[in-house]
Amino acid sequence: MKHSIAILLENAPGALSRVVGLFSARGYNIETLNVAPTEDGSLSRVTITTLGAEDIIEQITKQLNRLVDVVKVVDLNEGAHIERELLLIKVRALGKEREEIMRLSQIFRGNIVDVSRKTYTIELSGTSEKIQSFINILEPSSILETVRTGISGIGRGEQRILRI
Repeated sequence: MKHSIAILLENAPGALSRVVGLFSARGYNIETLNVAPTEDGSLSRVTITTLGAEDIIEQITKQLNRLVDVVKVVDLNEGAHIERELLLIKVRALGKEREEIMRLSQIFRGNIVDVSRKTYTIELSGTSEKIQSFINILEPSSILETVRTGISGIGRGEQRILRI
């Protein structure tokens, strides 16, 4: 089962490396990794998506909590949460393709953020499933380049990872 793990981490040199090293040393695979500073400049928020049974995920979270730089670890799948991913995709857009790609982009609520004579670059955000559906619906030969951020997630309602 896929799990999204949110980690509050001290914004210090080597902290992220130790988190990733824990996964690597134990043979756990990281499906996606997303890192950014939080509203508190001394902390970063890491969202890691990994696959594993409940007992494996519990073991991962316990081991993460033992790391010195880790402030808090939450398995987002334990409660109601929202997940989003961002896609930037460059596609070939010539002749009649331009209109079709524009229409598909609108259907998926994407934005065309760059236009050239031969290409469109589209920005699309949503669930991983929505992102993958958009990619799957395009002609494989029209896809020139894709960039995906990986999942970012947050608890619904009043839930917060840390109360400061």
